[in-house]
Amino acid sequence: MKQKLLCSALVSAVLLLAACGSVRVVAPANEHKNMLFFLGDGMGLTTMTAARIYAVGESGELTMDQLPETAFVHTFSRNAQVTDSAASMSAYMTGVKINSEVISMSADARAYDASGKPFALRYDSSCPADNGRPMPTLLEQMKAAGYATGVVTTTRITHATPATTYAHVCHRAAENTIAAALVPGGQGYNPRLGDGVDVILGGGRSMFMPQQDGGRRNDQRNLIAEFKAQNYSVALERSDFDQLPVDGHSKIVGLFTQDHMAYELDRNPSKEPSLAEMTVKAIDALAARKKGMFLMVEGGRIDHALHATTARYALQDTVAFDDAIKAALDKMQKMDPGLKHTLIVVTADHDHTMHLNGYAAITGKTEPGKPGVVGLVKNYVNGKTETDVNGNPYTIIGFGNGPRRMDARGPITDADLERKGFVQEAMVPQSSETHGGADVFLGAQGLGAENFSGVIDNTEVFKLIKKSIGL
Repeated sequence: MKQKLLCSALVSAVLLLAACGSVRVVAPANEHKNMLFFLGDGMGLTTMTAARIYAVGESGELTMDQLPETAFVHTFSRNAQVTDSAASMSAYMTGVKINSEVISMSADARAYDASGKPFALRYDSSCPADNGRPMPTLLEQMKAAGYATGVVTTTRITHATPATTYAHVCHRAAENTIAAALVPGGQGYNPRLGDGVDVILGGGRSMFMPQQDGGRRNDQRNLIAEFKAQNYSVALERSDFDQLPVDGHSKIVGLFTQDHMAYELDRNPSKEPSLAEMTVKAIDALAARKKGMFLMVEGGRIDHALHATTARYALQDTVAFDDAIKAALDKMQKMDPGLKHTLIVVTADHDHTMHLNGYAAITGKTEPGKPGVVGLVKNYVNGKTETDVNGNPYTIIGFGNGPRRMDARGPITDADLERKGFVQEAMVPQSSETHGGADVFLGAQGLGAENFSGVIDNTEVFKLIKKSIGL
């Protein structure tokens, strides 16, 4: 009896101290954890700022603006001041600083041979065996620890960012090789994935189909058929997506387009699910397995629109990415109130050369007939259109380099600015705009989010995630 009273008193004391903030109550080690990693490809701070103004005005907030813990992240690769997606996302997923264009390999792996030729040939790897070694990814480690795993993107599922979670090649262009790594039981399968990634949603059917069926595979394998043979439920259309099971044991694959999925401004909802819808579907399917989850979600086409310097496309895709974050937060808060067992991290792999010009007046959000941040610079005192030294107007958004540099600038009309595909001007002429080298934003919420602060390297993010979830 005395022993029971003593135990009761001790429990009461712990609860009282916890309520007073003196004791931090932590979940038992065997509690299921959830790790959701959101990656806005190319989403530099200027893109975030412009997307905020575009969607909700200067004083508004996106969901990612409201994440309670924040940091700045260095993104340079092992051999480049300005990284590509492969090297930076690999650093997040493996904790290793690697060479540009390499996918989740050791630091000594090279994407090019001594003559400058890439180790990839028509979507297949030609990497020599002694060129580095695979590095364990966060997805692989969580799979090995018994977690359910998923990958969601608006790009080809074999594109650089998603590939870093499940594949190991020395050049990102080897997308046929990358695709084969996903299919259990087949040649080239990555055995570190165990019985396979549980949820795979995105674009890029062509990398899974033989050439005679309109695909890009030159080995004539039909990996979609191989998925089905491995008991994956496969969706190739929106109607198939709606029917994908979330029953706790089925694995699911959705490949909704031959190439990348559509920009959000062009997306036909009857043909392609949104990034938010795919994210919710993935969470439902993974949560049904009742063993904790790892989910990577990429807003991949932000980057593509920035390369084309089509700002409106980039900003709308950033807003769609933010919508996916909100949907995930809402869903996880219902499943795990207070996110006591869930860590959500939002960041970018690199910056771009986008900038905001002049001393523009407050524009508010973009609406029909009111271009806002994608419009012209207006004087903040008198509201008149600002002009360059030759008397021509110029846009708020510009780029350091890109496909449109006019030697002789001319007038820009309102009709120009209403076009969703309007190409912003650039300083340096390039066929495609390049990445930028500035630090990027990171926001976190939930389990261990307080570990993320200050200025950190992208390799540290991997370590802080593992520390936060006890992996």
